[in-house]
Amino acid sequence: MELILGEYRLPLGQRTYVMGILNVTPDSFSDGGQYLDPGRAVARGLEMVAQGADLIDVGGESTRPGAEPVPVEEELRRVIPVIRRLAREVRVPISIDTYKARVAEAAVDAGARLLNDISAGRFDPEMPRLAARTGLPLVVMHMKGTPRTMQEAPWYEDVVGEVDQFFRERIQALTEAGVAREQLILDPGLGFGKRTQDNLVLLGQLGRFRHWGLPLLVGPSRKSFLGEVLGTPPQDRLEGTLAAVVTAVVQGADLVRVHDVEAIDRARRVVDALVRADPVAAAAAQGGENR
Repeated sequence: MELILGEYRLPLGQRTYVMGILNVTPDSFSDGGQYLDPGRAVARGLEMVAQGADLIDVGGESTRPGAEPVPVEEELRRVIPVIRRLAREVRVPISIDTYKARVAEAAVDAGARLLNDISAGRFDPEMPRLAARTGLPLVVMHMKGTPRTMQEAPWYEDVVGEVDQFFRERIQALTEAGVAREQLILDPGLGFGKRTQDNLVLLGQLGRFRHWGLPLLVGPSRKSFLGEVLGTPPQDRLEGTLAAVVTAVVQGADLVRVHDVEAIDRARRVVDALVRADPVAAAAAQGGENR
């Protein structure tokens, strides 16, 4: 099985892929403002590829809790020059982090090869149509509410079961809209409408989503639930992110979305080597497939 991203092919099951986060925003929770300048953003993208990034995820709108939406024209102004230059200069797929089909379509024209939509195609009805037309992978991420409202007292009786039901509903809706099932990537949406304990449970039981037979993407990087555990600000959560990524890889994650590419890729290589060298450990990581 492989993930097809235009001209790129990522074989699945052999290793975990590292997606580097490139926020070209003034207000992202961890690195807002650092890469708003296109030149600095491109330089950071090149640096992440040199550090081991397998994909670069470019986003022009913060989705932190309480974030306000960004007008389409402003989002286009932020992301398109960066994607266009990176697509010419790197040999890894570029992902566009947006829920707006107009932005996604322009990004694809500029060279993006993955649609990372936090709404799983729910906020803009044109997004599933774009995915169906282009054949590019679409991330199906779970979120309660919107970025502006998602942390207003979220509550779950069974967070794993409810996220799994969400995946069931979205897979059905998207395939009925013409998106091929093999285009879909599942993301439990750590930090998006979840309490700290919900994030920890989802991360620890990630393997339960393997039964869908679809790639799993996990984005724990510097998230607030790690800050709750560690008592540290976003820029001081590397060790927590490493622990979360290691857990995700052992549980069978196919892609991890992170800020600190170099350290994460080193840890990922060791854990991949351990899990995939040991048939027992590999079977445990895939155990959710038969549940």
